[in-house]
Amino acid sequence: MSATDLAEASGLTDPSDVAERLRALLEAEGGLLADLLAPPAESDPPRPGPAQTVAAGPRVGARGAEYALLVEAIHEGYLLHYGRGRLLRSPDADLLLLAGDRLYALGLARLAAVGDLPAVCELADVISLTALAHASGRPELAEAVWEAGAHAVGRGPSEAHARAKALVRAGAPEALEAMRALASV
Repeated sequence: MSATDLAEASGLTDPSDVAERLRALLEAEGGLLADLLAPPAESDPPRPGPAQTVAAGPRVGARGAEYALLVEAIHEGYLLHYGRGRLLRSPDADLLLLAGDRLYALGLARLAAVGDLPAVCELADVISLTALAHASGRPELAEAVWEAGAHAVGRGPSEAHARAKALVRAGAPEALEAMRALASV
């Protein structure tokens, strides 16, 4: 059983529950993000992803539900930057880009409040490395960076992960395989 399967089995990180918790948080905050929320019937159905991977990791322990929520916010911000978000809608692409920035900040601020500065650094690396991957026309590398980064936050960093991140920064062709190998461990 994968880490994501274990997280879902715990009931704390069901993708629908995590997405609904993020929706409720944004509604409670009010403002621009609340105004951009798509009606639940029009939202894309949530799928297991980085939030579930992180929450299943031994590093986060009993804080899995909080980690799932903050990673969901950061991942939604990423989706708004490079594709289509699942919760927010607007015909104005620039507005969605700004909403993505706000979701990045929201998730990272919540993570900093937890006091997990290594995870803040890891997710900041995920944001910057996925930007590099997309700028290089390598969306598959960006997905692998997300998967490996989620594993690193949930399980802890490794030398292999540091080397794989260096490969991404260098634009090395073997970066994709290095990241994929980390996600499958």
